[in-house]
Amino acid sequence: MTIHDLVEMQRAAHRINHPYSVDDRIEMLEVLRSAILDREQAICAALESDLGKSPGEAYMAEIGIVLSEISCAVAHLRRWAAPKRVRTPLVLFPARSYILREPYGVVLIMAPWNYPFQLTMAPLVGALAAGNHCILKPSNYSPATSRVIFDLISDCFPQEIAAVVLGGRNENQALLEERFDYIFFTGGVTVGKLVLEKAARHLTPVTLELGGKSPCIVDESAHIPTAARRIAFGKALNSGQTCVAPDYLLVHEDVQEKLLNGIISCWRQFYGDPLSSPQWPKMISRRHYDRVMCLMDGQQIYYGGQGDGERIAPTILTNVTWNAPIMQEEIFGPVLPVITYHSLDDAIEMINQREKPLALYLFSKRPSVQEKILQKVPFGGGCINDTVVHLSNHRLPFGGVGQSGMGGYHGKHSFDTFTHEKSIVKKGNWLDIRARYAPFTDKKTKLIKKLMK
Repeated sequence: MTIHDLVEMQRAAHRINHPYSVDDRIEMLEVLRSAILDREQAICAALESDLGKSPGEAYMAEIGIVLSEISCAVAHLRRWAAPKRVRTPLVLFPARSYILREPYGVVLIMAPWNYPFQLTMAPLVGALAAGNHCILKPSNYSPATSRVIFDLISDCFPQEIAAVVLGGRNENQALLEERFDYIFFTGGVTVGKLVLEKAARHLTPVTLELGGKSPCIVDESAHIPTAARRIAFGKALNSGQTCVAPDYLLVHEDVQEKLLNGIISCWRQFYGDPLSSPQWPKMISRRHYDRVMCLMDGQQIYYGGQGDGERIAPTILTNVTWNAPIMQEEIFGPVLPVITYHSLDDAIEMINQREKPLALYLFSKRPSVQEKILQKVPFGGGCINDTVVHLSNHRLPFGGVGQSGMGGYHGKHSFDTFTHEKSIVKKGNWLDIRARYAPFTDKKTKLIKKLMK
């Protein structure tokens, strides 16, 4: 079956079956959950093959998040999908107004390689909960996980409900030539712009989950041992190949040395010798490994910097300048550049001179500092006194702003993303206010003004 035939088959199925009942959608999600639980070992093995993830990290950062999304949707879908009554203005009397939620239709979900299971399956949960037909395109750079996803979806659903397209650039291009009712893309800015350009031809709505250089600010009031441990965790997760990883550290000059030594101590506790630790993930490819290693050329290495051709040890760079190559692009690796600041206003200015980040992390005990950062710095989402964990709360929308993306998802926000809200006014026939009909006399106009106050 060609990609075009697959899209047309799903479109025909949507016309016939629209809309799937809430019971049908819950059953689909339950089938999906059972299949994931049955294949947990296979999924972990695939993630270990592609990225060197340990079973613990694979469950915490990939499988567990997807299962949590399914549980949330199953528990709340009846309420989410129910018609929502809203107040009706007096000028429309007699009437009632409500919102119906309906699926867009045939949606495309394009996922990256860094969290290949989570970032393919979590959007799918929202799309199925909303009643859509889905085509999934996992990354070609994580082939083992993509194959597991293909087998899982093939066993769970007929192709007219959900299907997986394997392959690389040619398949991506072919998919983007098709007309979809919604496109959900997670990846880099460059490809995100191409997706938006292709979607614009058909006025297809999109969600773009992109990336950027996410800052981590540590002021002199921070609880340094806790800050060090949580920064070490956030930067090391998936060996730094995380879109919301702390990309660089802005630390007050008075606490730099204590903080950096604390981060190093935590990395040693977590991984020992990381290049020989089964807990330490690998770079997705030799090309990506070489790119990250090259970003360190000419920089002052405070700690780390070693590599074995597959893994890169967690690394700290100091005395980094803003015009250094490593500060010109998202690192996507276990390298933490450090820049010191003297005043908070200086730190804010440094961040705001650049594109809006996907995430921001602040470590400070001072409410005034917390409020100032939240008010003065635009960013997608983040944490105060932690890193990364905001994405694990399905009650919070996850997404970027500006160059870091558009739209959000997780929990109900995923359902909303893949749902069109249809507005309805249902009028009664027993009274028809004639003031709205021409000709408009002074008396009618006076009545209209009174009713529309």
